Amino acid sequence: MRAMLLEKPRSVDESPLRLAELPNPEPGAGEIRVRVRACGVCHTDLHVVEGDLALPKLPVVPGHQIVGTVDALGAGVSEFQLGDRVGVPWLYSTCGVCIYCQRGMENLCEQARFTGFHADGGYAEAMVAPAAFAYPLPGNFSDLEAAPLLCAGVIGYRALKLSNLNPGERLGLFGFGASAHIVIQIARHRRCEVSVFTRAESHRRLARQLGAEWVGAAGEAPPAPLDATIIFAPAGRLVPDALRTLRKGGTLALAGITMSNLPEMEYQLIYHERTLRSVANSTREDVRELLRIASEIPVRTEVETFQLPEANHALQNLKSSKIHGAGVLVT
Repeated sequence: MRAMLLEKPRSVDESPLRLAELPNPEPGAGEIRVRVRACGVCHTDLHVVEGDLALPKLPVVPGHQIVGTVDALGAGVSEFQLGDRVGVPWLYSTCGVCIYCQRGMENLCEQARFTGFHADGGYAEAMVAPAAFAYPLPGNFSDLEAAPLLCAGVIGYRALKLSNLNPGERLGLFGFGASAHIVIQIARHRRCEVSVFTRAESHRRLARQLGAEWVGAAGEAPPAPLDATIIFAPAGRLVPDALRTLRKGGTLALAGITMSNLPEMEYQLIYHERTLRSVANSTREDVRELLRIASEIPVRTEVETFQLPEANHALQNLKSSKIHGAGVLVT
């Protein structure tokens, strides 16, 4: 099978992914093999490829927003049948026994493994995954439309939950890429007013099209104090700007897996019981909830497609904010 292989982390400007011919993976007990049709391109992939995260496995095939069909079953698999369409997200497996798993916080599992990080992912024509961590996909989404839901959608949804936003309240989104363009649709469905802070004019246009009440730049004041804000951009310098937009008792959620250092700031910015919290990974229940909600609304994902050998180019465009909505590789 063809796969885009990372042998050594480097800047995406150096095109570090190599098109390679690899053996078809064979599923073990409890696993399925997925014939990949589409795989979303995520900021986490960018951090993996450029070495912002310490990699537990090299070489590795990145990619964790995988849509495909089951074409082989490992021993003991009963959840799926051959030909089923499934999605495979970032959370690849958990131990099930640590204190976090026992408390329903499997996203923080001490032994968690992640797709395209600990195990080869979806920048390939096939991959294997534990059946317990794969998901049937709603039929009203095409392969391309479904792919961004599996990380951009899920992490955005978890960030929205942890922001404590209630229906009808005011939400701020800092950065407007793949995650934010899904979150705004959920928030608007819940009758929330949304303010978007982004620099790229194409992102501003999309935000307005999807119902943003106000669009501006970080450091500008929205029309009214916000009940909750989410930062999607991996820029710690945005934290003081986001806190300034919050009402007393509001929550700021940081949705990135990595972020540049937070600057020293006045205590007054977080005083009056404002909350600053990070968002780490997601649970299987988050995935199920997001897929159900996205299908009911229904969420419309904006995608820009790239052929599998164009993965380096897709990541370069992602890094420079040139992708409209979400990037998706097709095999």
